[in-house]
Parts: sequence; structure tokens; C-alpha cells
Amino acid sequence: MSSLLSRIEQNLNRLSEAERKIGEYILEHPELVPNMTTKDLSKNSGVSESSIVRFCKSIGIGSFKSFKLELVKDITLTGMNLTDFDILQKRDEPYDLFQKVTYVNKAAIEATPASLDRKEFEKAVEILSHADKLMFYGVGGSSTAAIDAYYKFTKLGYQCTTNHDFHFLLSAIPYLTEQSVFFAISMSGKTKDVLELSRFAKSQGATVIAITNIDKSPLYKEADIRLCTPVVEQDFRIGSIPSRMTQLTIIDSLYLSIFHSKGEKVIDKYHKARNEVIRLRR
Repeated sequence: MSSLLSRIEQNLNRLSEAERKIGEYILEHPELVPNMTTKDLSKNSGVSESSIVRFCKSIGIGSFKSFKLELVKDITLTGMNLTDFDILQKRDEPYDLFQKVTYVNKAAIEATPASLDRKEFEKAVEILSHADKLMFYGVGGSSTAAIDAYYKFTKLGYQCTTNHDFHFLLSAIPYLTEQSVFFAISMSGKTKDVLELSRFAKSQGATVIAITNIDKSPLYKEADIRLCTPVVEQDFRIGSIPSRMTQLTIIDSLYLSIFHSKGEKVIDKYHKARNEVIRLRR
């Protein structure tokens, strides 16, 4: 639990009845509060707006705005259990879940710069700027990032490959060269198929770029370049939500970096494709 939430919990017994209701609501729904006004919190916790101001002062914070800023800072990534099975124990309304998903995704993206090493990212951009072929592979939720990357980098003129079929990629990897890049995308870094294809690609001389959790996984150790995402989900979960957002953010950043480096060399191709799309609209 974060320091602010711990402080609230430790002080519950000495708060007034109205302030205690506020504290209990915040402890139960910390993800919702940063998006609330005093009126929202007043309605949800069943107290007056003036009680919210008194509550903030009682725990040593001058205003509700300052309280929300500190809460945003203090909610830890390990507390983001939106996609683990504990969520079944809460009976959130659909719109409450929408707010939680929005908050968790935003927080995951904001945490990514802290886990991503600048030198590794710049190294990846340098390698990509001279690459001849790109191959992308991910399993499960990570396959979404692989497909997105395939689409984006194909638009930049690269010879790209991706496929859900493990054996299909086995047959394509021997055609990779020392100028080729294999993107291994795995949240845990332990997925066997991703590891096996990474090793095979590396044996052909290709550079392996891993997009994986900052926790040092087998994939982290084997990759040539490591683009690390923060730990924002449990390995056993109901679906990939915030982790996928961090992967897509890294893909988008690489794509824009290469687009800027290619500049005028590709812009006319974009215009040709766009004009054809407009022509074919019905």
C-alpha cells in the first residue's frame, strides 16, 4: 500500500465520523478519486463537501487538489490489480470500470519512461534505420503489439513479417541477415515460442530487440537490445490491458522516430496511398 493510503488507514480511528466515511471510500476506490471533484466525492461517500476539505487537513494536506496530486503519485503499480481475478470481488458499475481502465492505462504509460533505458531506445532506432528486414512476434496479448508494429513499419517501406503461426516464422527466419531485426514481444519474457524464435533469429545474425518487463526475464538476458516496460499486471490475469498499452507506446515511439529520420523519402508514398484510399471510397 502507498504511503498516503497507509496514512489514511492508520488515522481512520481518530477521524470524525464524516471524515472516516471519506477515508474508507478512498481506500476502497483509490483509482477513481483522482478524476473526481469535491462534489463527486461528497456524493459517493455520503458526506458534505466541507467535510472533504476538513478530511484533507486532518491528514496533513492543504487542499483537495493537492490531495489528488499526491494520490496520483502514491498509487503504486503493484496496486493496479484491475486485470487479476480479485476484481470479481468488487461490484463496480460499468462507468466506474471505465474510469478505472482509463486511469490504469494512463498510469501505465506514464510509468514507461522510468523503465525504458534511453540508450537502449536510441540504439534500437539506430539499428532500425539501417535494417533490411523486420520480423515481429508475440503470443496472446502481445500479438496485438506485433501486428500493430507490422502495419506501421510496412508503411515506412520495410520488408516486414509477422504471423501467429510459430512454424511459419521458423521457415522465414533463415532468410534474415545481419541487417535484419527480430522483435520479441513478451510481457513475462518467459514464453517458450518467443524465446525459441529469438534464439533462432540470433543464430542467423539478426539483432534481437525485446519488448518485455523490466523484471529481468530469460528474454531480457538473451536480447541484444532491451526495451523494458514497467510491471503493471500479474502474470496470471483475465486479460492484457495496461501491459499492452506500454508495448504499443514503445512501438509508436519507434515508428515516429524512424518516420522523422526518413522524412522526405517516404512522405510521397504516404500521399500516394492516401489518395488511392480516397479514390476507392464508396
